[in-house]
Amino acid sequence: MNEGARLPERLLLGPGPSNVPVRVREAISRPLVGHLDPEFLKLMSEVQDLLRWIFRTDNHMTLPVSGTGTAGMECAVYNFIEEGDAVVVGVHGYFGGRIAEMARRAGAEVTVVSAPFGEPLDVGALSQAADRVKPKVIAFVHAETSTGVLQPVQPIRQICDRHGALLLADCVTSLGGHPLEVDEWEIDICYSGTQKCLNCPPGLAPLTASEKAMQKLRTRRSKVRSWYLDLSLLDGYWGEHRSYHHTAPIAMNNALREALLIVKEDGLEARCERHKRHHLALVAGIEALGMRMHVDPNYRLWTLNTVQVPPGIDEAAVRARLLSKFNLEVGAGLGDLAGKVWRIGLMGINSSLKNVLIVLHALEECLRKQGYSCTPGAGVRAASEALT
Repeated sequence: MNEGARLPERLLLGPGPSNVPVRVREAISRPLVGHLDPEFLKLMSEVQDLLRWIFRTDNHMTLPVSGTGTAGMECAVYNFIEEGDAVVVGVHGYFGGRIAEMARRAGAEVTVVSAPFGEPLDVGALSQAADRVKPKVIAFVHAETSTGVLQPVQPIRQICDRHGALLLADCVTSLGGHPLEVDEWEIDICYSGTQKCLNCPPGLAPLTASEKAMQKLRTRRSKVRSWYLDLSLLDGYWGEHRSYHHTAPIAMNNALREALLIVKEDGLEARCERHKRHHLALVAGIEALGMRMHVDPNYRLWTLNTVQVPPGIDEAAVRARLLSKFNLEVGAGLGDLAGKVWRIGLMGINSSLKNVLIVLHALEECLRKQGYSCTPGAGVRAASEALT
């Protein structure tokens, strides 16, 4: 085999994908069976039950969409939004904008309520927009991967209740790392991805939909524009009849099952607390190095941290050196934040004190290489002290 074709083993502390545990790697390499084999059908049921557990829901329509998180987004939009629907989309980052564009392509009358990248949505502005257009769906990003903002859910649910609207939430970077209560918070449509806090390779998009949402699907005026992502058809395969729809990615579902079992063994509460603890340690280290976080403390994600690039620093050169010297990946800013922030992911198994100390040490070295002035070792010391 050509040695040049081998991919390196990186420490992935960017916005995703995250590193994959050995157990999950082994699961994806197990022998294949047919996608209608009785053993795979049994595995499908296990995956669905585990997804209901992690979403905290009893929804019948809970499944891993065959595709990445963007497929989950498109599945959510195209099934529950149709031509002529009034839809309000909260956009406070790159991925909110993507939801709005998909809704337009579905033929909806889209009203965008924007907030600066790095700030939460203005609930008052959302409420005024909803009062004006009487939406069928209000969509937003719970954990905005491009900005590091965690958006409170309950105030938006209250707006939906006033108008009988469905609540659609992108939870790609919060599932398995932040509290997420689909039934308690009455989120009607919720989707995620496997490559973030679940520490599974990209390729599946966990999705769940309430009975209220499914009733809207059953009473659509027109067919879902995507055949592949039509949940009324997918229900035939993932429902009790297990009738053929498409060839499911057997190996990926095997991997997802193993990843979800690891989360269950950790316990959701303990896992979320670990993400919070290491996030706070990273923040302490970043501030000790004289840098600033981009998001207000009340709205910061624990799983994805946006750090402002100091004046005069070549941010791309820092990322390149982190990769070449330390074998460590962090993310660049997207959209309005391009060139202005680094995105540091601490997701799933990557949320550890060891990784916090590694990235702080490496970041300090790269900054000092460009003449940045800071107290040597201050970031590592502050992070260590934050956890004692």
